[in-house]
Amino acid sequence: MHMSEPRPPKKSETLEIRIPFPAKQAFMAHCRAEGRSASQELRGLIDQRLETRSPVRSGRRLHQIIAGALIAAAVGAAAAPALARATRITTFESLDSNSDGVLTPTEFAR
Repeated sequence: MHMSEPRPPKKSETLEIRIPFPAKQAFMAHCRAEGRSASQELRGLIDQRLETRSPVRSGRRLHQIIAGALIAAAVGAAAAPALARATRITTFESLDSNSDGVLTPTEFAR
């Protein structure tokens, strides 16, 4: 970074959201698959939404963002049971090293 370039703002603020556990698991799996942290993914989504914001409509835009986030959470919650089942199968299969459909104490300990 050159001396004339402004520093990016510090990431000092936090945002807490509540979502169903299966939705969180599915989101975290998505983030791992993308090679990004959950924070990076959410900051990117927020930045995307705010890029098109006009100063005059900022209050309305914020409501649209919140509504979009709630819709996304509802869709994620609806899809989460199927995603959670897929995750459980994948996890079981990864533990069952000899693919016999039974977890031995040794396989489980790994």
